[in-house]
Amino acid sequence: MKVPATETPAASALLTDAADRAIRYLEEMQDRSVYPSPEAVRAVEALGGPMPVEPQDPGKVLAQLDALGSPATVASAGPRYFGFVIGGSLPVAVAANWLATAWDQNAGLRIASPVVAYLEEVVLSWLVDLFGLPAGSAGSCVTGDQMAIFTCLAAARHAVLDRAGWNVESAGLFGAPPITVVVGEEVHVTVLKALSLLGLGRDRVQFVPCDSQGRMRADRLPRLGGPAIICTQAGNVNSGSFDPTDEICEIARAAGAWVHVDAAFGMWAAATAERKHLTEGISAADSWSTDAHKWLNVPYDSGIALVREPAHLQAAMSITAHYLNPTAEREPMQWSPEASRRSRPVDIWAALRSLGRQGVDELVTRCCRHALAFAGGLRAAGYEVLNDVVLNQVLVSFGSDETTQKVIDELRADGTCWCGGTVWHGKRAMRISVSSWATTDADVAKSLSAMLRIAAHR
Repeated sequence: MKVPATETPAASALLTDAADRAIRYLEEMQDRSVYPSPEAVRAVEALGGPMPVEPQDPGKVLAQLDALGSPATVASAGPRYFGFVIGGSLPVAVAANWLATAWDQNAGLRIASPVVAYLEEVVLSWLVDLFGLPAGSAGSCVTGDQMAIFTCLAAARHAVLDRAGWNVESAGLFGAPPITVVVGEEVHVTVLKALSLLGLGRDRVQFVPCDSQGRMRADRLPRLGGPAIICTQAGNVNSGSFDPTDEICEIARAAGAWVHVDAAFGMWAAATAERKHLTEGISAADSWSTDAHKWLNVPYDSGIALVREPAHLQAAMSITAHYLNPTAEREPMQWSPEASRRSRPVDIWAALRSLGRQGVDELVTRCCRHALAFAGGLRAAGYEVLNDVVLNQVLVSFGSDETTQKVIDELRADGTCWCGGTVWHGKRAMRISVSSWATTDADVAKSLSAMLRIAAHR
């Protein structure tokens, strides 16, 4: 039986081949269809079948993966993908990610990777400052906003029950004082999932009415008493709107409630001169969750959880065992649900170091300008833009729900760009999310032309 070669020359050739293939993939993305053809999607079935009995040649394995897998990918790293608030990765972040993958570090322990443990401290301090959050806030780099929400709400659960004299990490939730959880009617589903995973339930949540743009109405908050958590939103996934977190925090403070801000992409407005006002008041909250793989444009996966009072997060996440060799220094796994994990801070560090404050501002501001260009072009053509375009989200209707869905479907089939669909106030809409560093004015013009051409024939 032949064992795959692992000696240095063979490994070097394989990695060089992989780099060449990856570079070619990125270079060709500009000219390819944004969504793969049905034929390309069907072709990936050749990658299945029974697992081989004997080892296969690594070079041939890589070549097959490229030949069949690459054509079946979605060009979400390209300049004309406007779905799901997905941002393409900055070249420097991709390169840092490749290097970090070669390092193959377990980022959970300082002794397993001193450099990654240090870089996590660096990027978290940079982000706290960039977002204008309270000095001394702590956090961790996790998989995405879903896990960041979970992490922050675990800290919230600890804090509000600790104030009531209950140690939830030791005693669990059986017999614990009930926690009132308040969210807006436009709450993102990931918040509800996090509450479910934490044992706080979905049916027990109290929903607060929202205004026409999806902003929670502070004047409709319920009367609070006992342990309570309020989840606000900075960047509605449909409209891009922001809850009045400053008003909500004032009410919460009087009641001793914890306020969490779900800011998956909206948090990055705090790093801009033009739209910083949208995040006014969020620094008064107790915790914040966001994504780096959205508007910072680093590779998946990369989420960030931040908490005002470090002790609450550490109490909720701490783990002990003699073999872990705990030290007096910060240990990443003591601040996160994950123990073994990849080197996410490396990608974030490379992006922030490369862009600087001005670069982050310019990236976010440019995407918002593109969103306004989409909205203006669609309105000028007579189509209804359903939201106030305050950030990078545009909702447009092309008439009836059926017509709008046909435009969405035909636009995807056309391949020029890709946009998602949603329902806003009972009406079907196409959702345009501009989140990539790679999108240019020319890409917007090309995409808008395709939208109008297809809509005109409905």
